[in-house]
Amino acid sequence: MAKQCLPFLLLLQVWLQLAAARSIVKFLPGLKGPLPFHLETGYVGVDEAEDVQLFYYFIKSQRNPKDDPLLLWLTGGPGCSAFCGLVFEIGPISFEVKEYNGSLPTLVLNPYSWTQVSSIIFLDLPAGTGFSYARTPLALQRSDFKQVSHAEQFLRKWLMDHQEFLANPIYIAGDSYSGKIVPAIVQNISNGNNDGIEPLLNVKGYILGNPITDPTFDFNSRIPFAHGMGLISDELYESLKKSCAGEYQTIKPSNAECLKNVEAFDKCISDIEDAHILERKCPSDAPRLIETLGKRRYLRENPRELLHFKPDLPTIGCRAYGHVLAAYWANDDNVRKALHVREGSIEEWKRCNYKLPYTYEIKSSIKYHIDLGIKGYRRLIYSGDHDMEAPFLGTQAWIRYLNYSVVDDWQPWHYQGQVAGYTRTYSSQLAFATVKGGGHTAPAYRPAECFAMFGRWIVQEHL
Repeated sequence: MAKQCLPFLLLLQVWLQLAAARSIVKFLPGLKGPLPFHLETGYVGVDEAEDVQLFYYFIKSQRNPKDDPLLLWLTGGPGCSAFCGLVFEIGPISFEVKEYNGSLPTLVLNPYSWTQVSSIIFLDLPAGTGFSYARTPLALQRSDFKQVSHAEQFLRKWLMDHQEFLANPIYIAGDSYSGKIVPAIVQNISNGNNDGIEPLLNVKGYILGNPITDPTFDFNSRIPFAHGMGLISDELYESLKKSCAGEYQTIKPSNAECLKNVEAFDKCISDIEDAHILERKCPSDAPRLIETLGKRRYLRENPRELLHFKPDLPTIGCRAYGHVLAAYWANDDNVRKALHVREGSIEEWKRCNYKLPYTYEIKSSIKYHIDLGIKGYRRLIYSGDHDMEAPFLGTQAWIRYLNYSVVDDWQPWHYQGQVAGYTRTYSSQLAFATVKGGGHTAPAYRPAECFAMFGRWIVQEHL
C-alpha cells in the first residue's frame, strides 16, 4: 500500500511546488480597486538544476482567452525588464506621470492594451533582469544563446502548467535587442517540435518592433536616416558616402577622412534624442542602445563604462521620467508582496540591468528570418519612423535582402481616418509597417495606432 501511495505523493509534491511558484494578483498598489483583468505572476526554473528562476507576468486576454492567441513578450536591452513592455508599451496599465513626491506612483488603465485581443506572458529574461534571478554565480552567466534556450525551456514548462493554452496559437514577440533573440527562439522551438520534444508548441509566427537585426543594416542606416530627416547637410552626407563608402560601423583607423566626417556627424546629432528625434534630449536612467552597441563598440562585450554607469535621472517633462517612477514603484515592499516576488531574491529592481556580464553571440539574425520564412511562419515587423537607434531604413534594407517578392506594394495604412504609417506585404507571410510619429519603440509613442495594427494583423486582416 505504501508503495502505491509513493507516486501519488511525488505528484502531489510536484503540484505543490508548481502552485507555490505562481500566484493570482487581484490588487496592485497604486491602482484603485480590484484589477479589471486576470494577472498572474510567478517563477519558472530553467536549466537542469533550475538554478535560473525566471519571473513572469501573465495577463489573460480580456476578450476570449480560450481561443485568442498567446504572446510571449521579451523586452530588449539585453537586460531590460519585460515590465517595460507591460507598463510603457502594450500592457493594460501605465503610470500616471506626475512629479514624484515620496508616495507610491499611481497606476492608470491603458485603453490600448494588446491584452484586449490576446493573452500575453511578459518574461524577465535573461537571469538578473527585472525580478528574475540565479541561485549560483555560474547560473548568472548571460548570453544570446542562453536567452534563446531559457525562453524555450520556460515556454514548454509554463504550458505544461497551463495546459488549457496548449491549443492556442502562439506568437513570440519583442522589440529592440529582442530582434536578435526572438527569431532564434522560434527556430529552437521549431527544431524541438520536429524532434518530438513535449509539449509540442503551437507557434504560428513572431512579431518584432524596431528590431536590432544586423549591424551592417541597422547602424549603417543612421547616417542616411539623419540626412533624410534634415539633421545633417547635403555636403556632409555626400562626403560621408564618398569617404566611408557606405560603411560607418567599423572604420579602419587609416581612413582619416571617414573618421573626420563621422566625428562631424556625431557632433551634429549629439543633442538629438536617438529614441525619437522630435522629442526633448533628456538624461536616461540607463545607457542608450546606440551607446552600448553602436559606433565601433558593437563587438565589445562589456564596455567598462557601463560597469560604472551612474546616470543623471530624467526630470518631469521627459518621456523617460516614467522609468524613474517604475523604479520607485517596483522597489516598494508592498508592491513586491503584491507581485509575490520572493523575498531576498534580488536587491534593487532596475529597469535595465547592464552591469552583469553578457556575451553577444548572434551578430545577425537574418539567417533565422530566411529559414523561418521557408518554414511558413507568419511575421509582423514594424518600425517607429522617428527612431534613430534602429532606423526603419535599416529594417527595410535587411527585409529587401531576404529577396521576397512583393505581394502588396508600399501604401498607407490608416487609423480613425488618418494615415498611421505605411506598409508593404511580402511573400513568405512577412508584413512590414512603419508607425508614423513612432520612436524606439513604437507602442510607447503611438499606442492607439499600434493596437489597431496588431489587432488587424493577428486576425489576418490587411493593416
